[in-house]
Amino acid sequence: MNKAKLLDCTLRDGGYVNDWEFGHNTLTSVLERLVSAGVDIIEVGFLDERRPFDENRSIMPDTASVQKIYGKVNKGQSAIVAMIDYGTCGIDKLQPCAESYLDGIRVIFKKHVMHEAIDFCKQVKALGYKVFTQAVSITSYSDDELLQLIALVNDLQPYALSMVDTYGLLHQSNLMHIFEIMDKHLDSAISIGYHAHNNFQMGYANCIEVLEKPTSRPLVVDATLYGMGKSAGNTPIELLANYMNENGGHTYDLNQILEAIEVDVLDIYRRIPWGYTLFYYVAASHKCHPNYVAYLLNKKALSIRSVGEILDSIPTEKKLLYDQKYIESLYLDYQRMECDDTAAVAALKGALGGREVLLLGPGRCVRDEAATIAAYIREHSPVIISINYQPPGFTPDYVFFSNAKRYSQMASQLLEPEYANLPLIATSNVLKTSGQFTFVLNYSRLIDAATDIPDNSLVMFLRVLREVGAARIALAGFDGYVPSKMNYFNTNMEYDFVKDKAAYLNDYVRGFLASMQGQPPVVFVTKSRYQEQDA
Repeated sequence: MNKAKLLDCTLRDGGYVNDWEFGHNTLTSVLERLVSAGVDIIEVGFLDERRPFDENRSIMPDTASVQKIYGKVNKGQSAIVAMIDYGTCGIDKLQPCAESYLDGIRVIFKKHVMHEAIDFCKQVKALGYKVFTQAVSITSYSDDELLQLIALVNDLQPYALSMVDTYGLLHQSNLMHIFEIMDKHLDSAISIGYHAHNNFQMGYANCIEVLEKPTSRPLVVDATLYGMGKSAGNTPIELLANYMNENGGHTYDLNQILEAIEVDVLDIYRRIPWGYTLFYYVAASHKCHPNYVAYLLNKKALSIRSVGEILDSIPTEKKLLYDQKYIESLYLDYQRMECDDTAAVAALKGALGGREVLLLGPGRCVRDEAATIAAYIREHSPVIISINYQPPGFTPDYVFFSNAKRYSQMASQLLEPEYANLPLIATSNVLKTSGQFTFVLNYSRLIDAATDIPDNSLVMFLRVLREVGAARIALAGFDGYVPSKMNYFNTNMEYDFVKDKAAYLNDYVRGFLASMQGQPPVVFVTKSRYQEQDA
């Protein structure tokens, strides 16, 4: 382990948490602490020509910017490096190393551009920098592809080739399989690096496995202060430094590292926490890009089991390359369980045709304007149908479910004696826990696949009511969306995507109501942003 070097990448990988906006004082403070701690290699940020210079951010357009931010900090015995995501910073943005604050540059690249990226690394090396080749998503490489990469790297002769476990998928057996191929075929002068993520909580354990592996070559292990970093976070440098001190004869100053955590990092963590979560576990366990998981969970229409089934249907070659259109199509295909709903529609015509129907939504107005709703019910005696939930203080005549997760959340409540005979209307994508729903409607003919949110439950049931001939529709608790506040009376029902889609959702429902042209007429019992003028 004496040949092992510790690399801190807090100011680069940690920047995914806060968009690299640490503040100038924090940037220099962290660097000073890490230098004083004796950390061997310190990565001070990204080089990305698409971003303007900002002394408060560790994402910089060129090497000259590094000097502007960090130039007054004495580098001590530490090597200072920055990272380039291949294709985001041209060679013309790099000074010769002799004129730069940087000692080295790490270049990350995906498998399909490894030839072009290695050619770029040759240009970087020609400028005098120590070059670190960083193979993103190392788990996506077959053994043959790994050997192709190693051949390219041997020709390049960089400082290091790193195994980058971008999505935290590696356990010790497959990590060591990759390591052994590299150790056998990589030129002995080239270091092997390892960059972990903590989706499976394996970062620290895997780093120890790499450090303990007998080899004659130098090793580089990556870590960050308090594990700060992308997705589930990284290996905490304080743990690795302590381990390497106790087991490898190193002398890192842990007090300086802990001071950096206490002074510069914990406040960020309190505001924007990172680390192991169910979300990142699901992504790692299905070996897929976390954005696929985010898309499906943000729907809040699927159980975790259903999410897993959809993720498992993604072909291997697409799992780590996020494609939103593709996951949208998988989601709709999964939900699209066809059924013949002719009998159900006919029965609903008999029950609702020619009647006034009051739809109850889960907006805050159900609670805030409860007296207004109660007065409307006394005056009009409508058929009451709640949408995807049981409204507090009101007893519906029917409940409509188009959302499997909402149904699951309410399933135990529906077992209570007072709900034993409550008719349930459901779309065909919702599976009842036992028995059959009273009415099952074909999901695929009620959605609007041409929109960003194809399965808006209100719009879906408005289509049903128009089809069955309701005489009049009253809406209560359909407040519409505001990105800056809670939109539901129950905060557990809030959708994460609302902050980005609020205006779109409001406009979409307004547009649908306008398209109905008063057939049947729709009235609002409570305030709503779906009305022509925002409330």
